Amino acid sequence: MNVTEEFREARDRLLSLRHDYDAARTEFTWPRFEHFNFALDWFDAIAADPDRGGRPALIITEQDGTATRRSFAELSRRSDQVAAWLRNIGMRRGDRMILMLGNQVELWELMLAGIKLGIVLIPTTTLMGPNDLQDRVDRGGATWATAASADIGKFAAVTGSVNLIEVAAAEPANPAAHQYSHSSAEKTIFAPDAPTLADETLLLYFTSGTTSKAKLVEHTHTSYPVGHLSTMYWIGLEPGDVHLNVASPGWGKHAWSNFFAPWIAEACVFVYNYQRFDAHALMEQMAAEHVTSFCAPPTVWRMLIQADLTHLKTPPTKVVSAGEPLNPEVIEHVRRNWGQTIRDGFGQTESTVQIANTPGQPVRSGAMGKPLPGYDVVLVDPATGLEADDGEICLRLDSRPAGLMKSYFQDPEKTTEAFRGGYYHSGDMASRDADGIITYVGRDDDVFKSSDYRLSPFELESVLIEHPAVAEAAVVPSPDALKLAVPKAFIVLAKGHEPNPETAEAILRYAREHLAPFKRIRRLEFADLPKTISGKIRRVELRDAELARHTPDSSGNGAGTGAGTGTEYADTDFPGLKN
Repeated sequence: MNVTEEFREARDRLLSLRHDYDAARTEFTWPRFEHFNFALDWFDAIAADPDRGGRPALIITEQDGTATRRSFAELSRRSDQVAAWLRNIGMRRGDRMILMLGNQVELWELMLAGIKLGIVLIPTTTLMGPNDLQDRVDRGGATWATAASADIGKFAAVTGSVNLIEVAAAEPANPAAHQYSHSSAEKTIFAPDAPTLADETLLLYFTSGTTSKAKLVEHTHTSYPVGHLSTMYWIGLEPGDVHLNVASPGWGKHAWSNFFAPWIAEACVFVYNYQRFDAHALMEQMAAEHVTSFCAPPTVWRMLIQADLTHLKTPPTKVVSAGEPLNPEVIEHVRRNWGQTIRDGFGQTESTVQIANTPGQPVRSGAMGKPLPGYDVVLVDPATGLEADDGEICLRLDSRPAGLMKSYFQDPEKTTEAFRGGYYHSGDMASRDADGIITYVGRDDDVFKSSDYRLSPFELESVLIEHPAVAEAAVVPSPDALKLAVPKAFIVLAKGHEPNPETAEAILRYAREHLAPFKRIRRLEFADLPKTISGKIRRVELRDAELARHTPDSSGNGAGTGAGTGTEYADTDFPGLKN
């Protein structure tokens, strides 16, 4: 049996057991390979099959109604062409490339081509600025970068030897860069230089930390490509499904549900590009493309239910969410209008889906569900190091799941810490009931979610203290009805600066100019910072006070000791900062 047949056998076994969780947990085993290349061994095999190759693999619809459509066979041929072109311009196996593109067909072409060629991909959101890109070049060791014309100029301020590839819609913004359009003149024939080792590095993803810069997660040619069998199982994807996942390129979730999981299932990836969220427009596109499967972060679900869900006459039969627990009101609203139950899933950039509510299982409101097939999940009490019903979410390593990262790239200290004691330590806390159902409790450090983005206080504070008016800063999540939380900064002013609206506006404007939009400080308060005896800031006190301040009591006023602790300024208070 070759690797394609072995992978298909594992995939088909999960498909046959998609409504039998207990059997899937008992019977499923990860396929283990010495060599594996997702694009060559799986995607191209689908494309070469006369009964499968002509099926739609990717549909991208724009706000004006225009659409780009590609079949498996078309993407297979085009990615061969792109891989051959990349090789001819000097790219080699093991080279590292920043891939900073939006939801455009070139992103999927380059992902497939990069896998075929054996290069290491560093997906990066287009929201990143020069400072973030410099960090990716330095720590990721990137010697190549691909960006659209609108973003290629950001690399002018990046030092280091980086070869640029520009994806230009019209006239190039940087004529000195390799122009992606030239790849269309290449022959559509590609032969790999060697078999791809299963343990070769494929992806590097940056993720947030609390006391240091973002961690750099290393995935191999099997940890995401094979590991996302669990993600396919969670969603319930099947051949022929049309799957819409609302996620921005550059983050792990985009690879989860806009690349690997759907194509493992031989489903079609559907993307709708919009400038501003419009629930009715989204539902119209879902109806037009016959979307059968839908994944969105809680922020999108909360915006969606504000519209009339009955506008969509043929709702998807598979609906899932990830990022943080959904509130019961949203789940019930969707169930009442679409007749479907949203199923939560838990995973990380470091892994594929570990815990989830899977098809056919009863969903307990607020709970994440149970461990996925192939994952041996335990909760470990941080105080004792023993397994318990309340503790840190950990994975046993004596049965190491295929979907777990290889390491934190070139950081043995962080890797050792994460893989200590025979477990992989997720850093997330949870509880488990008598039925084995797991409920998320919270992060064991200070990282928090704003909308669908994980933010590191350390990163935001590092920017704030560069402002001359700021002596010290502490950033915590401030409750927000739509985004779950927004970043709020508590500021200790430097001498000579007054705690007034002018100073607040100046600091908020500085943060706006030096942070990506999703990282912006939205609220600010001048205050002393609570500290431990050793001088460390006690963010837990600030978080608790902020929660109390913004949680109304029975009279509708702020409640608790945190209410009214000082004058709070918001970016919406200042006309020039509202957007």
